[in-house]
Amino acid sequence: MFSLSNIHFNKPLLLAPMEDVTNSAFRLICKELGADIVYTEFVNADGLTRNSKKTREKMNFDEAERPIGIQIYGGEIQPMIESAKIAESLNPTVIDINAGCWVKKVANRGAGAGLLKDPIYMEKMVREIVNSVETPVTVKTRLGWDDDSIQICDVAKRIQDAGAKLLTIHCRTRVQGHSGEAAWFWVDKIKEVVEIPVILNGGIMDSSDLMRAISETNADGFMIARGAIGQPWIFKEGQEILKYGEVKTKFTHNEIFEIALKHLRYEISLKGERAAISFRKFYSGYLKGFFGASKIRQKLMTLTQYSQIEDTFLDYKEYLDKNDQIEQNIIS
Repeated sequence: MFSLSNIHFNKPLLLAPMEDVTNSAFRLICKELGADIVYTEFVNADGLTRNSKKTREKMNFDEAERPIGIQIYGGEIQPMIESAKIAESLNPTVIDINAGCWVKKVANRGAGAGLLKDPIYMEKMVREIVNSVETPVTVKTRLGWDDDSIQICDVAKRIQDAGAKLLTIHCRTRVQGHSGEAAWFWVDKIKEVVEIPVILNGGIMDSSDLMRAISETNADGFMIARGAIGQPWIFKEGQEILKYGEVKTKFTHNEIFEIALKHLRYEISLKGERAAISFRKFYSGYLKGFFGASKIRQKLMTLTQYSQIEDTFLDYKEYLDKNDQIEQNIIS
């Protein structure tokens, strides 16, 4: 059990910040399905200090999304301080420092995972941001730059000493990116040297992965990233695992399609009809495992109007309903 901004958490499930994914629409869907804490897309400190409208818009959120974290990234301390103050003006639950982004254009400029190359500088950045705001500051990072430079236990102690209230560990190195197996065992090692909560991230792609993470580690919470794309009900399943030790709810295709369409409506209310195009990245997840899904996905990828997309889902639903009925008659 731990607290952030006077909110108490016990093994929370967190939606990871993801560029071009975790906008307000997706956060709302995940929240409704059981996410305890959600995060904005990562916000560029330089863009904020230049007063970029697009960058500032990434920080906007609905009250229904709380508890929420605004994540900022940058390689220079002063713009990060200014960005933290701007973020604080929106009254988020936490301000999170991105010290884990592995993308070259970020990390090679000393931001994101690039901060792992200089733990002393990272500590200084965290401390100065903590001292500049009243909102709790948290940090998300990786194990190290590569396998030869893993010093995460020292980094974790520095982050704690700098005043961060929570630490999320993506259990891979920067060089790994999203490849290879996440080394979850590091979470327990880190917990031996710090007292702040340690959240596990990396490698949770479905409910079975989450069940293993819960049983194999003493993590204080679990952050889900790519595993939530197209299947946000993973949070509902996760809450059942935490409560009952197993998944009790099996989502039908009808329920999944309803979630998909609701998600799309949220996206359209946020961006207008053009959201139908950017929404295409979610179809693979929402259609995964269903008979004939490939053809339906191909059709959906050509559609730009909500009414057309809704009709396609409803027609596909009827098709699957008929197939289910045929199978039941054969079995009986």
